[in-house]
Amino acid sequence: MHYDLTDLRLFVAIAEARNLTRGAERVHLAASSASHRIRLLEESTGTPLLVRQARGVSLTRAGDVLLRHARQVFAQLEQMHADLSPYAKGVRGHVSLWANTHATHAFLPDSLATFLQRHPQVGISLEEHTSPEVVLAVARGEVEVGVVADTVAGAEVELIPYRADRLVLIAPPDHPLARRARTAFAEVLDYPFVMLHAGSAIHTFTMNAAAALGRHLEVRIQVRSFEAVCRMVSAGVGLGLVPRSVIAEHSQRLPLAVVELEEPWAQRDLQVCVRKRELLSRFAADLVDCLTGSRLEPR
Repeated sequence: MHYDLTDLRLFVAIAEARNLTRGAERVHLAASSASHRIRLLEESTGTPLLVRQARGVSLTRAGDVLLRHARQVFAQLEQMHADLSPYAKGVRGHVSLWANTHATHAFLPDSLATFLQRHPQVGISLEEHTSPEVVLAVARGEVEVGVVADTVAGAEVELIPYRADRLVLIAPPDHPLARRARTAFAEVLDYPFVMLHAGSAIHTFTMNAAAALGRHLEVRIQVRSFEAVCRMVSAGVGLGLVPRSVIAEHSQRLPLAVVELEEPWAQRDLQVCVRKRELLSRFAADLVDCLTGSRLEPR
């Protein structure tokens, strides 16, 4: 196949405008030139991409497929530009960091803000994963630094204390569970829950905890942040499972009942995870120092 980014941009513009002339105008091409490019693009792909109609165009099935992939191509290009931009601005270092949901939402924003203020020449790529995924990635050398609540048996990593916290159940004040001080997880599985989105580390962890009891968690709604979980729970949508540190931020302005969970896994002491601390790059070592409040001996 022979085509370039201009062809793809033109095709996306026409597909979104549903009109060849207006699409051509968006990418600053004459209609005749645009028509010629589209014809060559169709010849290159070996299939019609557009259906010409009296008042515009519509996409064939092949056109739908090309549009989806073209949008992904341009999204990847934008991400590439975003990743390269810091280097043009003088960033001289980069650290890869994976963390579970708890750490990402509750503690890392403040910790990373402090680190980046001290090290403006360093960039950080932060990804959210489950604790076992983080541990294994660090053990394999794919990620320099992780923050986890659980480890993996046999994984050759070093763990350094970061923060202590605990998962608690939150309920609307008028909920039947609101009068309890403590409860077992198995006793709340008959009620609907408000959860973080599927794919988040805490969503995966909680669903697995229910599955271990041979039960299925009823998720009434999924949201994108712990704050949204608290708001939904206070409005009576369902129960929630959140770190205690999150409650402190929202309990003053949201009506919430907090119930302790009688489960060993509810204690979520976070730890910084590295493969071998003495082998960290200088910037990764500085990040670990900032997270743990410690200093390595000069190397």
